[in-house]
Amino acid sequence: MCALVALLAPAGEDGQGGKWYSIVPPLSAIFLAFLTRNVLLSLGLAVVAGCMLTVVPQGPLSAAAWFDGLATAVVIVWGALANKSHLLILGFIPPIFVMIEVIMASGGFRGIIVWLLKWVKGSKSAQFATALMGILCFIDDYCNAIIVGSMMQPITDKFRVSREKLAFIVDATSAPVTGLAVISTWIAYEVGLFTSVGADLGIGKGGYSMFFDALQFRFYCVLMLVFVFINVLTGLDFGAMKKAQMLEEAEEKSRTAGFDIELSGVQSGRAINAIIPLGGLILFHITGLWVDGEGPAKLREGGSLFSWVHWKEVIGGNEDSNSTLILLMAALFGLGLSLICGLATRLLRGGVVLGCLWRGVKRAAIPSCILILAWSLKDCCTALETGGFLTEILAGRISPHWFPAILFLVASLTSFATGTSWGTMAILIPTAIPIAFALDGDTYGLTTMISLGAVLDGAIFGDHCSPISDTTIISSTASSCNLIQHVRTQLPYSLLVAGLALCFAYLPSAFGLAPGWSLALAVFVMACIFFVLTRRRRIRTNR
Repeated sequence: MCALVALLAPAGEDGQGGKWYSIVPPLSAIFLAFLTRNVLLSLGLAVVAGCMLTVVPQGPLSAAAWFDGLATAVVIVWGALANKSHLLILGFIPPIFVMIEVIMASGGFRGIIVWLLKWVKGSKSAQFATALMGILCFIDDYCNAIIVGSMMQPITDKFRVSREKLAFIVDATSAPVTGLAVISTWIAYEVGLFTSVGADLGIGKGGYSMFFDALQFRFYCVLMLVFVFINVLTGLDFGAMKKAQMLEEAEEKSRTAGFDIELSGVQSGRAINAIIPLGGLILFHITGLWVDGEGPAKLREGGSLFSWVHWKEVIGGNEDSNSTLILLMAALFGLGLSLICGLATRLLRGGVVLGCLWRGVKRAAIPSCILILAWSLKDCCTALETGGFLTEILAGRISPHWFPAILFLVASLTSFATGTSWGTMAILIPTAIPIAFALDGDTYGLTTMISLGAVLDGAIFGDHCSPISDTTIISSTASSCNLIQHVRTQLPYSLLVAGLALCFAYLPSAFGLAPGWSLALAVFVMACIFFVLTRRRRIRTNR
């Protein structure tokens, strides 16, 4: 690929972009991620390679140049870490993970599930409760998979729902829900990447504003949630999932040995330990953004709290430093509420709190390191002018109408092969979004906004299907389902939803159709597919 890029590079001088080897850092990150399955190692080596290329080509035989390259790597990583906005984003991650651990230890999520069990009367309601619980656990995908899978498994066993179907519902409502949530362990990561690329391109918007712009183009995540509920309500399965369900229903004896959750033995007040902290977190954050974005003044000018335009203007009016500071303050506020609720219900002790603190900080370490290396890789690409070089090559060879769809496919394949959605975002956002910006005529237009959503959605789709993805493994483990069976049974469903998102949402939107109508078109096609499958099932039954 390097040879191909070198061949396509402009003849003579390099023009406005960088040299052909400016594509080596992001390309090596993808290639190494394929080989090693280790995103930290891949990003780290890509950063070192990028820093070397900023110095060594000017004096390849000079030992001083090689030492300068290593020193540049240290400087770039330290610069990414010392950035004030980056520190605020990094500060948000540990408190939110600790809060999740505290809520789990105080029985908050268990209390919500016990309340849901009162409404479970059969197979459909068990699946519906599982999907609903997956949406309520929006704060973190790992937390979602572990809690919903392990807690709902005995329930779905009792009502003859296959382990494969449980694992699919858990997996389909973990990363898609967390990726869409405006408050989650993902939001700081996504906002941080958007902020950096937005500042480099001079877009003039904060990361949160760009996130909201991309939210209307998150077609795969939304369509996957729609698919889950249509599938549950119709009770219609196909492919390998249908065979798994038929095997489960054919068993003579139901697996009820694990059904050990007794409603009378669980305090109903435990649900408060989750509802109050999560509700307080969301309310604090939304109120903070509204006040910081001059919401009261806009309201006096005739705005409406129930208007999407009003909220876009409010969020877009925030300076990034303020929005990330509010995010950090909201996380600390939610953590404080979770501790107060846990101590007030006497379900937390000093040793338990210390354990929650340790587990939460430990879980936050890897995402924080990935984020630091992603910022560093972005700075390397900026120094090498990677975006300018790729733009110069691709600007006359690809249409802006097709670029978001191609980007969705590239992100999907990268995420599937590497097993990481965060690593895919870290690699593609700094390199692909400048190209979309250039295809928009160096303006923050439709192609750029769709491309933002395409990268995030493609990363989640690949991560959702990959057998080496951490969320896929956790979902199958928590649901006591064989990993390969989980991948085999859910892959047809995920491919169908991705195909609908690509053909009936991303492409029409890129050609000018409003995102709401594109989503409605994709949902309509999905409904038609289920209608046809339902008719065929009725015909076979009547025969």
